[in-house]
Amino acid sequence: MKRHLAIIALCSTLAASAQQPGKKPVYRDAATHDQIVRIVKVASQHNPMENLLTSEGEDPSIVNQPTDIISSSDIISFNGLTTLVPKRAILQTPANFQDRINNHQPGNRIVNWVDFMTRNRGWITSVEVTREQAEGHAPIARELADQLAKSRNLIVAAYQAGPISVLPLKEPVLSESDTPATAPEP
Repeated sequence: MKRHLAIIALCSTLAASAQQPGKKPVYRDAATHDQIVRIVKVASQHNPMENLLTSEGEDPSIVNQPTDIISSSDIISFNGLTTLVPKRAILQTPANFQDRINNHQPGNRIVNWVDFMTRNRGWITSVEVTREQAEGHAPIARELADQLAKSRNLIVAAYQAGPISVLPLKEPVLSESDTPATAPEP
């Protein structure tokens, strides 16, 4: 304890000696109520929205209307439970599991993906994909694709343990300089 007090005293002495000799430190007072009222009055007279530029094109709030969750999902049902996964999240559906896809039975309990996957892990396989693979910018690894082709389970793509749509692989756009030159025919 004495050591801490000695260190604090030494630090305060060093801080005081570091100031310029003969010059008093500058202290700031807290703003008074009148100063705050003046600042607010000046700020309220200036409208920051006047400086914003208007956006061109279609109104995103009209173009991007929310869609029906059922129409943008695949429904997986089995043994009294149902869950929703995004369209294109199911990578492979064996023939013997076809009747479990988009066949919701009234009275089934709707559960989240993690609960459904946990209770049905014997016939569902979840495959982690990267964001680039889900967006179609990178292919799924060849070894994984071969392994999935041999699997007899329902295969669902997942990103951070949640189901995700996998878009088809986008072909790179070749510019004229990238295209191979063809030899003229003789």
